[in-house]
Amino acid sequence: MKKVTNKVLWIFAVGQLGWSLLSGIVVNWLVYFYQPNAENIAAGQTLFIPQGKILFGLTVIGLIAAVGRLFDAVTDPWIASKSDRCTHKDGRRIPFMRWVAIPFGIVTVLMFVSPLQAESHINSLFLLIMSLLFYLCMTIYCTPYNALIPELGKTQKDRINLSTFISVTFFLGTAIAYLLPNIAAVFTPALGYVGALRATIGGMATFAVVCMLVPVFAIKEKDYADTKPSQTSAFKSLSKTFANKSFLTFVKSDILYWIALTIFQTGLPFYITSLMKLDAGMSFVLFAVMTGMSLVFYAPVNVLAKKLGKKKMVVSAFLFFSLVFFITAFSGKLGINGIANGLLISVLASIPMAVLGILPQAIVADIAESDAVQTHENREGMFYAARTFAFKLGQSAAMLIFTALAKIGTDGFGYRVSAVVAAVLCLIGGLVLLRYNEKKIFETLKP
Repeated sequence: MKKVTNKVLWIFAVGQLGWSLLSGIVVNWLVYFYQPNAENIAAGQTLFIPQGKILFGLTVIGLIAAVGRLFDAVTDPWIASKSDRCTHKDGRRIPFMRWVAIPFGIVTVLMFVSPLQAESHINSLFLLIMSLLFYLCMTIYCTPYNALIPELGKTQKDRINLSTFISVTFFLGTAIAYLLPNIAAVFTPALGYVGALRATIGGMATFAVVCMLVPVFAIKEKDYADTKPSQTSAFKSLSKTFANKSFLTFVKSDILYWIALTIFQTGLPFYITSLMKLDAGMSFVLFAVMTGMSLVFYAPVNVLAKKLGKKKMVVSAFLFFSLVFFITAFSGKLGINGIANGLLISVLASIPMAVLGILPQAIVADIAESDAVQTHENREGMFYAARTFAFKLGQSAAMLIFTALAKIGTDGFGYRVSAVVAAVLCLIGGLVLLRYNEKKIFETLKP
């Protein structure tokens, strides 16, 4: 096999820029688009689906988002098994990514296009169908993509480097997604508020598709990865994966983190507009500050992880993020203006974001490689699918939690409660990870 160079790793990372941009559009703006606050409605946002609570205090958009994530989680093991067992001449991963990239972009745009230009259950049904297709496309691209991480990162150094590179492109993709209202504002006079948002999403999705196709055509999988297919069925492979005690400990912690992070990400535009009293366009500015500062810490994280180990740094990041979420809950009550409040949160959040953007992927790669050494079976795809299966269940719960909490009280009280819930869950996640036996994994991986 050919030696994996940093150039190859960067080419691979461009694919993450693409799918993270599409994911960022939906995660950050779907609720904002379909459950707008008073400021958005005054600016020209149309109500396309019924508002208010309909079932057990849950909203239509909350249920749709949660069902989509739940469907996404269920399809992960299925696609992972298909990928692990694939016998295509071009490898086990690349063929899936190549086939789905363009449909992935198209469905993302359709998520924000309603058949009727007024509040209707027909729009709700259409959105539900598009949501299921969106998450199916995401699974078909991302599960094989993630399975290539341990296959391209054969050494600890390569794994940490690759995790760093894809973290950079993930943040870039997410940052571009936060630019949505800023770019849309340029087209609003000509296209209207809703039309400008849709046109901007279309342009972003086109760019994302191009990025997702870069590794598909620039990397020959068989030059770098073991393409020998697994013979284990999907259910049996998933069972074996969750039977790995190290992985199970990690995933318990990870699911709590993703519930907390998804609540925070979904709520961020609302924290900015309702609690900090800033314009929605500040979402990008504050995220850019957070990302820029986070990138500053990437190099130290890369170096320290190789010296201190990943576990200590991830646990510390969980605890730090919990503090940031608590501070967010008191936005507008700290005696400082909105911009200063937002900058404070952005700067503080940049530290744990640097750690959690890099190291969890590398931890899964360690566990998958250790399991392969012990079982003599390559099931990298299923390990990443099992992880995404678990945290997407968490994201489903997060969408239900946030959209329900957002309706509590008045004057943004529900948004504050959501930030407190995120803080508590992140704190618990950090405590759970203390049980992860990193030393045992490293001993297995020794030559």
